[in-house]
Amino acid sequence: MTATARALELAEIAALAAADKLAQDIVAYDVSDQLAITDAFVLCSGANDRQVRSIIEEVELKLKQAGASVVRREGEREGRWVLLDFMDIVVHVQNADERTFYSLERIWKDCPRIALPEAAIAGSAATSGAAASGATTGESS
Repeated sequence: MTATARALELAEIAALAAADKLAQDIVAYDVSDQLAITDAFVLCSGANDRQVRSIIEEVELKLKQAGASVVRREGEREGRWVLLDFMDIVVHVQNADERTFYSLERIWKDCPRIALPEAAIAGSAATSGAAASGATTGESS
């Protein structure tokens, strides 16, 4: 079994929305063979809790415009790991520290990765590279 065309479309929209808000390390997995409750996971990171919230707001807005609605939301109050369940896909937006600690990629490594648009990958890589090189985002600590 593979992810439906609708799930692939929504994963692409979610990834691009996350990239618009400078999410890092955006990846998507086809989990349809492993889980009966959803077809795809989209994972990404934000540098801080405020960015995580910004990412989830943009993802939810873009997916709503595409006709999808959230059926379950978890973790929004803390803003460190927010899960948005759209039935066809589940979007995980994690604070960078949470992403490292929980390492969801390791759990889902046997699932096929979903090809994402270059704009999502390029934006994600550029943001990760800037963070790795010590570039600042203009935010004060």
